[in-house]
Amino acid sequence: MFEDKTYKRCACKGPMTHKAGPRNGQPVLNDDGTPKIGYLETACPLLKKRDHGSWYYSFELPPGPGGKRRHPKKGGFKTQEKAAAEAAKVYTEAMAGVDVLSDETVGDYLRRWLDNQHDLKATTKKSYEDYLRLYFTPYLGHIKLRGLRPRHLEEMFAAVQAENKAKLKDQAAAQLAREAEKKAHAAWRDASAPRDPQLRETWNEAKAHLKATLARPRRQTGPATQHRIKMALSSALEDARKRRMITDNWASMIQTPRVRKAKALEWTAARVEAWRKTGKKPSPVMVWAPEQTGKFLDSVVYDRLYPLWVIIAFLGLRRGEACALSWAEVDLDVGAIHITEEIVTVAYEPHEDTPKSDNIRDISLDEDTIALLRWWRDRQQAEKQEWLESTGEWTDSGRVFTLEDGTEYHPQYFSDRFARLYKRVDLPPIRLHDLRHGSATLALRAGVAMVTVQRRLGHSSIRVTSDIYTTVLAEVEREAAEATVSVVPRSRKRVIPQPQTGGNASADDEPQEGQEVTEETPDVPTEDAA
Repeated sequence: MFEDKTYKRCACKGPMTHKAGPRNGQPVLNDDGTPKIGYLETACPLLKKRDHGSWYYSFELPPGPGGKRRHPKKGGFKTQEKAAAEAAKVYTEAMAGVDVLSDETVGDYLRRWLDNQHDLKATTKKSYEDYLRLYFTPYLGHIKLRGLRPRHLEEMFAAVQAENKAKLKDQAAAQLAREAEKKAHAAWRDASAPRDPQLRETWNEAKAHLKATLARPRRQTGPATQHRIKMALSSALEDARKRRMITDNWASMIQTPRVRKAKALEWTAARVEAWRKTGKKPSPVMVWAPEQTGKFLDSVVYDRLYPLWVIIAFLGLRRGEACALSWAEVDLDVGAIHITEEIVTVAYEPHEDTPKSDNIRDISLDEDTIALLRWWRDRQQAEKQEWLESTGEWTDSGRVFTLEDGTEYHPQYFSDRFARLYKRVDLPPIRLHDLRHGSATLALRAGVAMVTVQRRLGHSSIRVTSDIYTTVLAEVEREAAEATVSVVPRSRKRVIPQPQTGGNASADDEPQEGQEVTEETPDVPTEDAA
């Protein structure tokens, strides 16, 4: 139906003729009377040849706002059929409300879309800005929004995979350079005086090479980050689809590498021994056994932030939630704290925000923690008096955990301080956030219901709690296995022969058919008994 909206033209040049009026068909002349040379377009006599020129479509749409004419036009098609098919597609999109004449690029649209996202958390906004700068603008920014297709997104993620391979090589190069620098330094350090100047020169060259390799980007864009990139783009394109700027959300059709969530593992004795030999953690998420948590808390009893470590270890607060906790949200008479805000860092700059998933919640306190917080409040007041007497100033931030002058802590300080403290007592490494993970395991070990642990930790669903943040301790698994077997009452059990010293157990070790069974010899069911 759109064949009549197509035509053929080329880029040949030749003498031009008038196309309308009384001089129609006559040559167009320059001022000096010579024929004017220009593009022949549809008048080229060679267009009758099949392989000369290309096909275009052009048709009129209903007027736009203010009666403005809308005239879609595009060329470069090899056949008339392809031009007509594209015209039909564009017409259908136009009738569906898509602005087929828009020249807005993907980069311009995403910038405009992100600027209008006023409800994003600060950390999410920062991540989206990074995605726009590092991925969307370089790979997709120049493409017209209405021309975006899945292949463009696939090419972007293929480029990310290629960059990851290059970064992996840079990581290996950096490791080799680090080892070479250490070797060169050791050779210079251990040399007897007077040292050979060549040793110093070799060390300087090794340091310069190490600096150059460390300057290369080495951090990979992992599967989880790629998934978040895809979801951010999908959110923007879905808004464009709802506004009929595009026909489909192309990002929803793209597959990214599977995200394998790290499972929390407990630092068992065997894992600790292997870590001490190799220096490798079994999992990115590790939690201490109860004995290790107790060892850490015992070692920090006289640390100024001891109440903080107790609250994170037993109540499972996030670092930012503990940093933002104010005395106004602590009710020691009732025995509860109210988690209403969190301090997050964006490019190391702290920002106040609501808790993750906007999960405002109450957490009940045990008697020991209530007493500890009362003591901490009194100590904070005593520090306030001392500070006022010595300096005359004290910052009333209202926070539970503050510096001696009352100012707020930066969240990163808690993580750095925690790492220094546990290393002093030679405990296996965990992150401060893993101390929160361990609190869920401790609660389950104590028999607390999963749904209660979920509410205490502020997770969006119970599945998050069970699948990611909790570790089934070895002791809990053994207790569960024993409890399952003990549910079924038994009067007879099969004998498991014990190996004899110096040889294997013989057939004589098994009870014979009809043999009387005593309490000292568990019974073996026989055909007669059955």
